[in-house]
Amino acid sequence: MSTVNPAASRHRVPAQPAATEPPSPVVSLRGAGVRVGGRTLWSGVELDVGAGEFVAVLGPNGVGKSTLVKVLLGILPPAAGEVSVLGEAPGRAGHRVGYLPQRRSFDASLRIRGTDIVRLGLDGDRWGVPLPLPGRFGARRRAARDRVAEVVELVGASAYAHRPIGECSGGEQQRLLIAQALVRDPELLLLDEPLDSLDLSHQGAVAALIGRICREAGVGVVMVAHDVNPILPWLDRVVYIAEGGAVAGRPEEVITTETLSRLYGVPVEVLRTSDGRLVVVGQPEAPARHSDRHLEGGRRELG
Repeated sequence: MSTVNPAASRHRVPAQPAATEPPSPVVSLRGAGVRVGGRTLWSGVELDVGAGEFVAVLGPNGVGKSTLVKVLLGILPPAAGEVSVLGEAPGRAGHRVGYLPQRRSFDASLRIRGTDIVRLGLDGDRWGVPLPLPGRFGARRRAARDRVAEVVELVGASAYAHRPIGECSGGEQQRLLIAQALVRDPELLLLDEPLDSLDLSHQGAVAALIGRICREAGVGVVMVAHDVNPILPWLDRVVYIAEGGAVAGRPEEVITTETLSRLYGVPVEVLRTSDGRLVVVGQPEAPARHSDRHLEGGRRELG
């Protein structure tokens, strides 16, 4: 029969805690590239997006910004490199991803309530109409109603969520659509130009909402944008795409005269205005073509 020495036991060195590995990124691209119709839209993209990080995808029209979102959704396969979403191949973790496509317009006569639009994000992929059944089905219905109310409050839409969606303003509709993308409590939020067609005040409000959700809920955000300025205070990194190429990094590294001139292969100058907005100045059309709706002539806001 073995015995234990109490003195030795008292002086035993405590076990060291196991080293914890850093959390895996919610999105990872390694040398990623994509081809559409035999044409390379972009290649060599290196990017990690962590939980609670906000990344913007920038560039002119037609260079493949929305295509990057399609690759992350698993709709389009990468032509080169490796892409993972929440540790799996794109498209395998769809229930953990919230997606807001390019702006949809609702007819003013549409009578569907905002809460119903949000509810579609929760169970709109199921057949049939939810019924007030007893037992566990009734409990499921109540849980769904509570979740919709919770996410509507999160986006600040409680005051108008029960109105017909067609009677809501553009900014109000966009908040409800963001609630729809959030209702399944995703770990990753993919947003395709959510600020498009909104006026400046609504752009700022929606950008602040997305930034707050990203930080407070720990949701990774990848957002396609025309204009970086409304979201600049919230960004951790940007991916800037030109024809055939891309560069990723912190905004202060990427959105510079040197980096954009090298990316486009022509002289481009980036200036900061007195109110802190970024503006591209120069002759090349490539980096300015997508934002000529904001400023005329050789000075254009950077998108």
